Amino acid sequence: MSRIYTIGVVVFDGVLCSEVIGPAEVFAIAGQHEDFGGAQVVIVGVEQQPVIRTAEGIRIGVDATIADAPTLDVLIIPGGNDMSHLQRNQELRAFIQKQEQAGQWLGSVCAGAFLLGAAGVLDGKHATTWHGGERRLQEQFPAIHVVHDQPVVLDHRTLTANGGLVSYRAALVLLGQLSSSRHALEVYTSLGIERLGTWDDIAATITMAHMAM
Repeated sequence: MSRIYTIGVVVFDGVLCSEVIGPAEVFAIAGQHEDFGGAQVVIVGVEQQPVIRTAEGIRIGVDATIADAPTLDVLIIPGGNDMSHLQRNQELRAFIQKQEQAGQWLGSVCAGAFLLGAAGVLDGKHATTWHGGERRLQEQFPAIHVVHDQPVVLDHRTLTANGGLVSYRAALVLLGQLSSSRHALEVYTSLGIERLGTWDDIAATITMAHMAM
């Protein structure tokens, strides 16, 4: 059996649901496989509260908070519609910096890159953010080499990605770095992502269902 990893996903009121669930689901499934057995996903709250409410109104329980300083192998920061107050959170910045200094993997999805940027851990690195937010990231953090044309960017044990369902892709890429491409493919297949199809496929199914009514 390979090494057991602890994966921390940061949450806060207003976080985007898919960007928490995507990485959490990928690594939870991975932990059920022998190659990655025992992997633990820890939901880490920014504030001292047992439950947070996502931007979509869904309640998610918290396993630990940044004040608990949990020991993590991977820290993933999802995004939200308003991250300005979190960028000013000194405890969160220190928590991110501690993870970076420990030589662990850091990841962000969507506007989570702005929190990594505020902590200074993306300086001199290639990174991206939500699709359409790249220019804002570059303006706010000139020391980052912002990438505009890649949904997932890897640079020196740091992963950044676009938001939404791209969070699944980002988590699969990170899983492949921690284990193997074969293992990441097993998880990808178990999720059935390849069967999602394009919007044209979905629209055709909607149209056929309406015609059958």
